[in-house]
Amino acid sequence: MGFDLSRLDVWSEESEFKVEAARTMAYAAATNDPHPKHRNGALAPPIFAVVPIWEAMMSAAMAIVPPEVAMRVVHGGQDMRLHRPLVPGDVLRSRAAPVGVQVRGTGTTLLMKTESRDRSGALVNEQYVTTFFRGVGEGDSGGISPPEHKLTAELKSSAPLAEVVARVDEDQTFRYADASGDRMPIHLDDGVARSVGLPGIIVHGLCTMAFAGQAVVGEACAGDPERLRRLAVRFSRPVLPGQEITTRLYAAGQDQGVVRVGFETVNADGQAVVKDGCAEVAS
Repeated sequence: MGFDLSRLDVWSEESEFKVEAARTMAYAAATNDPHPKHRNGALAPPIFAVVPIWEAMMSAAMAIVPPEVAMRVVHGGQDMRLHRPLVPGDVLRSRAAPVGVQVRGTGTTLLMKTESRDRSGALVNEQYVTTFFRGVGEGDSGGISPPEHKLTAELKSSAPLAEVVARVDEDQTFRYADASGDRMPIHLDDGVARSVGLPGIIVHGLCTMAFAGQAVVGEACAGDPERLRRLAVRFSRPVLPGQEITTRLYAAGQDQGVVRVGFETVNADGQAVVKDGCAEVAS
């Protein structure tokens, strides 16, 4: 069940995606995003950037992941570098490549890199996507590790800039699946989720990231999503429908016109569901 390391650094074919207002508005509604520019279709929510890369990312992943382990996957982390917001009318061409495989005692981590460019060829965003295949311990490691964005204990010991509480709806996973196109059964079928060792249906990691991103935009970007330049997270525990989550933001300094913010999202029991959150904001 080892991963095919010969596929590392091999880019997928480009896939084309047209950003449409109806789709971005549906994504905002599916993630309970309150921002008026996201709700009225003027701008796509930041995390919507994952939607145009989906086809290319799946194609690249299928080339390296053994088919028999595909259902063991959970989302490990996401690192988005946003050069500008997506707007309705954008036509993007995206590609993806597996760039790292790390075999661990409890499973195997796969790191993917993606790029999206507009009609002029300008780079609109880059993303690093980390997935974890539970119980897959065969084969060799290779390639690179995800870029570092650790939230230090020292930073967490400081007074938070803000705390933002959100509640995940009971039907959140079904709404998110429709808006995002991610219909993995662990988010929609309780029986399938339990069969692979999960406590039941779990919320999509990117939906949880969207909630955290809303806290960042509201508190660190002064409500202006166009200032967000990077949003990176590590998923540490599943979120379940109906749970309440709290995002805490910490000032992490600034340099050359970029303000850095660390953050963490916890459930009602105080357990981290998002760790090592990192945001970079244009000052």
